[in-house]
Formats: sequence, C-alpha cells, structure tokens
Amino acid sequence: MENGQGIITAFSTAEPFRWVGLVWLVPLFPAAATLLNGLLGRKVIRYRTGQLATVAMLGALIVSLLCIWDIARTGQPYNVDYFIWIGVGDFQLPFGFYVDQLTAVMLFVVSFVGTVIFLYAIGYMHGHPGYWRFFTYMPLFAVMMFLLVLGNSLPVLFVGWEGVGLCSYLLIGYFFDRDYAAQAGRKAFIVNRIGDFGFLLGMLLLYWTLGSVRFTDIVEHAPDIYPAGSVMITVITLLLFLGATGKSAQIPLFVWLPDAMAGPTPVSALIHAATMVTAGVYMIARLNLLYSLAPISLLVVGTVGALTALMAATIAFTQREAKRILAYSTISQLGYMFLALGVGAFDAGIFHLMTHAFFKACLFLSAGSVLHAFHEDRDVDIFQAGGLRRYMPMTRLAFLVSAVAIAGIPPFAGFFSKDEILFEAFAGGYILFWGIGLTAAFCTAFYMFRLYSLLFSGEFRGTEHQRRHLHECPFIMWFPLVILALLSLVGGWVNIPGLFPKFHAFLRPVFAEAHELAGPHRELAGARIWEISLALLSVLVALTGIFAARLCYVQLPKLPHWFAETFPSLFIASLHKYWIDEAYQATVVKGFYSACRLAQWCDNRIIVAGLNAFAALIRHLSEIGTQLQTGYVRHYALAIVIGVVFLLIGMLL
Repeated sequence: MENGQGIITAFSTAEPFRWVGLVWLVPLFPAAATLLNGLLGRKVIRYRTGQLATVAMLGALIVSLLCIWDIARTGQPYNVDYFIWIGVGDFQLPFGFYVDQLTAVMLFVVSFVGTVIFLYAIGYMHGHPGYWRFFTYMPLFAVMMFLLVLGNSLPVLFVGWEGVGLCSYLLIGYFFDRDYAAQAGRKAFIVNRIGDFGFLLGMLLLYWTLGSVRFTDIVEHAPDIYPAGSVMITVITLLLFLGATGKSAQIPLFVWLPDAMAGPTPVSALIHAATMVTAGVYMIARLNLLYSLAPISLLVVGTVGALTALMAATIAFTQREAKRILAYSTISQLGYMFLALGVGAFDAGIFHLMTHAFFKACLFLSAGSVLHAFHEDRDVDIFQAGGLRRYMPMTRLAFLVSAVAIAGIPPFAGFFSKDEILFEAFAGGYILFWGIGLTAAFCTAFYMFRLYSLLFSGEFRGTEHQRRHLHECPFIMWFPLVILALLSLVGGWVNIPGLFPKFHAFLRPVFAEAHELAGPHRELAGARIWEISLALLSVLVALTGIFAARLCYVQLPKLPHWFAETFPSLFIASLHKYWIDEAYQATVVKGFYSACRLAQWCDNRIIVAGLNAFAALIRHLSEIGTQLQTGYVRHYALAIVIGVVFLLIGMLL
C-alpha cells in the first residue's frame, strides 16, 4: 500500500514512478472545463463550450486508462492523502484518493461512456439557448462522480454522492421554465435526500463504533470490531443501503427516476448508464467486507433487488414513452445488480454494471436521435412513431444491437453478465431469486422488442409534417452510437475464459477477504453442466420474450388489445405503475404537509402566542412599576426613610 501527503509526494523520487500517481488529473480536467464554461461560456467561449467539455473528458479518459494500466501491471492499490480536510480535536480526516481494481473499472466506465455522451451532446444540444449552461453542469457532474469513485474514505465519497445529487437536480431541471422539468428536478432532489439521511446516519454510526471511516481502516479492523451477524453491523449496513436505494432507484425510493426523463436525453444517458444510478451499487461493492459480516443485510439487498427488477420490468410493459420505458429498464437492471450483491456475487454485479453502461447509453442516445428527428425535447409517444428504419438506418441498427444485448442473447454483452448473476443465485441456493430474475429476463426481452417494434417496424403513424422532417442524425451523433453498439456486442467478452484475461480475476483482490469471511463458496455438483443448461434456459426465455413482442406488435397487433380487455386489472395496474406515486402522494406527501400544518399551528398558537403573552405580562408589570416613579423628591425621601426604618427593625429583631 502506498501512502502520500499531497501531490508532491505522488511524484516523490523516493518511490518508483507510477502512472496512477496522476489520478488527481482525472477530476481536475472536467473541473477546469466547468470553471471556464461557467465564467466565460456565455460571452466568450459560447458554442465551443461543448468541445471544451468533451476534450476535458477525453483528458480524464486518457489519464484513467494510464491508471488502469498501472493497477493491472502492478496489482497494487494506490492510496494518497493530499491534505488534512477535517481536523477537530483528535479527529483528523485527510482528503485523499484510493485506486484499486474496483476503482479502475469505475474510472473506465465513467470516463469512457461520459466522453462518448459528451461528444453526442455537442450535436444534440446544438442551437439550445442554454448551451453553455448545459456544458457547465455536465462536466461538474463528472467531477462529482469522479470524487465519489476515487474517495479513500466515506466522507470524501459522500461529497461526490451529494454532488451528483445536486447536479442531477440542475440537469433534470435544465428546462427550468417548464413546470414538468422543474417538478421532476425537485422530486429527484427530495427523494434522494431521504436516502442520503440514512447514508449519513450509517456513516456516523460506523465512525462511532469503528473509530474510522477510511476504507483501508475498515478492511483492517472491521472483522475484529463487528461479530458476524451482530446487530450493530446489520443496522449500519441497512442504513447505508437506504442511501443506495435512493441513488440507485430501488424499492422504495425509485419513483424519481422515471420523471428524470424531463431533462435532455444526454443527461438521461449519463445518469442512467454510467454515473449517478450506479453509485449505490459501487458503494455496497466498496464496502463488501461490511456486508459480508451482515448476512441479514445481504438478504435484504438481494430481496429488494429481485423485487425491483421484476416490478420495474412489468411496469415497462404498458408505458407509451420511449425514454420512460428505458427508465424503468434501468431500474430493473439495477435490481439485477443488487440481486448479485445480495447473493455475494460482488464481481458479477460490477460486471453487469459495466456491460449495462454500454448498452443502456446506446439505447438512450438512440432514443435521443429519434427525438432529434421529431424535433422534440420531451418524450415521444411510441404509438405515434413506427417505420423509422427507413429514415434512420444507423439509429435503428444501434438500437437493435443494444436491445439484443440487454435481452441477454449471446454473444452480446448482456448475456455474459446477466446470466452469470442468475447462475450465481442458483448455485448459491437462492432459487427464488433465480426464478424472479429469470422471469424479469423474459419481461426485459418483451418490453425492449415491443419498444423496438413500435419505433422502427411497420408504417409511420405520426403526422405528415413529422414524416417530411424525419432524418438520420448527423455524424457527431451517430458515431458515438456506433462505438457504444460495438461495445454492446463485445463488452462481455472480457470474461470469456481463454479468450481474454478474466474480468473476475482482475477484481478478485478487492473481494477476496469478503469471500473468505462468507465461508467456502457452495460448490454445485456438475457446475459446468448446470451453467450451460441454465444459460440455454435463459436464452430460450429471452428468445420467447422477443418472439412474443414481435407477435403482439408486428404480426398480430390486435393481440395486446385482446389481452387488455381479457385481463383489465393487470393492464391497468401496470399502466398506472401500480399507483405507487399516488400512494406516496396520499401518505408521505400529504402526511408531510399535515405535519407542516401542525407545526405551523403549534408555532402560531403555542410558541408565538406564548411569547406574546409573556411579553404582554412583562409590559403590564412594567406599567405597574412606572406608577411607583412620581418624579417628586419628597416621595423618594419618604421611601428611603421607610426603608431605613424597616432595616433597623429587622436588625434589632
């Protein structure tokens, strides 16, 4: 383990030079772009703000790749403290970065996918009056995500955690003059504050019991402080998980994510693919040792993930807006990641996080190309589209590749990561989780090809005016689609034995101690046969979902209407998202307003009225006191004489 005290130490000649010592440049590049665009963008840089932000992200990507190469070459993590950030009495917390194999994966995902999205956004946002403001917020978002990933302690991570929350509010509400966007931004901010309160409590409780919040100290001392399964470690991990349910949109704090579609499409791609929503998954993976000591918490994580994956997938069945369907898809896929974490397959969860970033970014940017062709900022009703394959061949191809990837068809990326999660659940004895995940896999294939069929198959169902203006997106937009589509195809190959160095072998040092604490891994008799058989079953389920979607929306378009009429309760429940938003409105929101009204009544009738009554009493007593002051000297002399007489009598007695 390397330790430093500042940037100078990172370059110290006493230690062999390591490229990872330049990691401080990763957040610095987008921070510089934020500063320049914010100060000079409106008057000086103007429409070059997008280019500046993209170059800054490219610089962060290059440095990230150097750091990844260094970690892969040496196998040694890198820990550096730059300065004392919080110093109160004996509590001294440095501000520093920690880079290991898990950090390296996250750096690649954030910087690479972020760079591609920034490039796409140059074309997508061209002509918007707030262009410079958009490219001030976007690199700031990247800065905060880098801090979250790089922080060597929970407080530093929490700065990035809160920072991405703030930036999501700014970006989701980018069209602040439109009520729906402003409300969506507020909703995202408030819902995340609920989860963040749990995160903060968990972090404080961890410091109170462990005495440190640095990741290296947690790994070194946690097994000695917390007995496995103890109440304290269970409470700490559950509180931290509450924060993860907010950031990563899991039950019960997922309701903000579908409304986040109010922001520009590059924002949706950045938030949903590589940054904010993966923060909860990363945090639990980073604290894998703590969660391995809390089996009840792991069970809760897996249960919430499995239920979220299935619930969100069934809601996506009936939604009409393209980006909203993809939003529920993100919630569902994040559920898969938490399912993996819950069964102890931390490396499988991170693997799916990476592959998901590729195909989900491609899906969102493809949807953005459709919106661009429709000249719309808001979502497009998929029942008013259709036949776009004739007008947008590149977009259609990119969407198809990423849709096949998320459906889990080999050899596309999603197959390798999703099927590994299902196999780990089955092999670990979590048969119910495996069954729920397999059902969600069918749902995923169905709603994704429902979306694909309604967008690109058949005849165009929009207006004639819209049809005349349909066009393929420009090169600066479809080139990023090609890159992401290619990664959606080959991104999962990094874990094929014998073809590339195994992805899990790279991550093994991060999770080795957690796996040891969890005990020997349950060996499944005939594991190879089971793995192949379960993979074939999963592919068959996904192909069935694709076939069912094509049957319902291409070959027999009356079939969905028959289903809606035959099973109206199921259809209406899915269409109305199980009335979860309405339930929150009726309970949490109205309850909060009622509590505010009660607090206002107590403030007016008890506190304010009591203070006013006390003031009136003092005023009345003062008025009585003023009557004792006549202004005549003879009265004051008489009072003195009387006082002296009483004093003498008291002394004599």
